[in-house]
Amino acid sequence: MHQWLLVCLLAGMAWPGWAVADAALALRTKYAAMGERLKVNQFNRPIVLESLETSNLVSGEIYAVINHPFTVVSTGLNNPDHWCDVMSLPMNTKYCRAAVASDGTVLKVNIGTKTAESLKYAARIEFKYAVVDATPQYLDIRLAAKDGPMGTSDIRVLFEAMPVADAKTFMHLTYSYSVNLASRLAMKTYLATIGRGKVGFTQAGQQSDGAPRFIDGVRGMVERNTMRYFLAIDSYLDATTEAPQAALEKRLQSWFSAIEVYPRQLLELERSEYLAMKRDEYQRQQTTH
Repeated sequence: MHQWLLVCLLAGMAWPGWAVADAALALRTKYAAMGERLKVNQFNRPIVLESLETSNLVSGEIYAVINHPFTVVSTGLNNPDHWCDVMSLPMNTKYCRAAVASDGTVLKVNIGTKTAESLKYAARIEFKYAVVDATPQYLDIRLAAKDGPMGTSDIRVLFEAMPVADAKTFMHLTYSYSVNLASRLAMKTYLATIGRGKVGFTQAGQQSDGAPRFIDGVRGMVERNTMRYFLAIDSYLDATTEAPQAALEKRLQSWFSAIEVYPRQLLELERSEYLAMKRDEYQRQQTTH
């Protein structure tokens, strides 16, 4: 699996380049092969999380069956504004707005701290947004940014989905970025200070008291971020039937409830702090360009 992911990412998992028909077939094949892992795993729900770290690439990916019909998933996520609704849910996203550029649609995203912060201190990332394929049986959306925070580059968010039985959807999310010496030094500093003691989701043995020992370091960091985005997608879809203001509140409440399930990895603010910060950021987003 990891060899397949590495080959695809280094090749760009391109638009163009990767044949759409092959991608749809690969997802169907993956779903068929993953049956038991989706049934039995540490999440007690149909989720499989994998991560990879090489000398110049870090990636996390999630395969999951979600309780949303494919038509809801496709309608909801085949829209750049809705991706901003998704990406705004994690704590360190300070701003997101979709805009039309000369070469296509761009998502302007500011990434900062996990507490309230002025936009002038938050790093700006510009994602090119592309719908590679959208049919009644398959959805493929790609976000790509040249540069990211902490000296990272080639930031990719790859999402694909297909309908499965019982009005559910099988989805695949990949979050990856390239690293160099400077970015590794920045991550090392982060992991030794603010990120000290934080872990991912993959179990890497047991502690002396028998409790599970989870991976840490860069792989732990990418696993946490990938899970945050997955939970954001699921929370956004939970609220698609609500009126706009009610939808915002439902998304926020749903996402926070989702991260509470994984306190060791994801819980970093009280619910009241998170809600107040996100409501303020939403208001700022309506007036700032």
